[in-house]
Amino acid sequence: MRASEETVILRIHAVQPSIGITTTGWNPAAMEIKSEIYDERNKKGGTETEQSNPGRRPGEPRPSWDQYFMDIVELVGKRSTCLRRKVGAILVKDKRILTTGYNGPPMGIAHCSETGCLRDEWNIPSGERHELCRGLHAEQNAIIQAAYHGITINGATLYCSNLPCIICSKMIINAGIKEIIYRHGYADKLAEDMLKEAGIEVRRL
Repeated sequence: MRASEETVILRIHAVQPSIGITTTGWNPAAMEIKSEIYDERNKKGGTETEQSNPGRRPGEPRPSWDQYFMDIVELVGKRSTCLRRKVGAILVKDKRILTTGYNGPPMGIAHCSETGCLRDEWNIPSGERHELCRGLHAEQNAIIQAAYHGITINGATLYCSNLPCIICSKMIINAGIKEIIYRHGYADKLAEDMLKEAGIEVRRL
């Protein structure tokens, strides 16, 4: 057996005893050999797995909590079947996610991607006549999920893709949500004025 083959076997015995591989014949020298293999691989640019998932580089900053939660909002929004825009929302308290929501029709109702967009058919501009839509907004679904599962959201922070509309804003005020952090603006001046009057902190990230 060549030295390189023996080294790989020793490495497997040392690292994977928890999945049933016997460690018979293993000795501490294997750890030194394994370390040498890793050093050699690092010189060549790392293994295939290490190259595809390199982890955080030295000096690379961690995302802030706001950025972390906003990234999750974007992921949640990808579940949306809305033909106009994909919106996500999450409710957070004490750095813990309470609920998530994305825009779309109620449970058991056909998706707009299947039926077509009612608002497009009726030529309704964005930001107007919110009631003329088959879907619920992401913020509404996040609040509804809390009620459905009996989760208290009083004092929570809402992270969302867009500044909430007037309908969502009134729900947010009465739900006791204390702060809104959003990424994109929304054409609803009344919502902005009402949130300001209610004393809810609103920040754009």
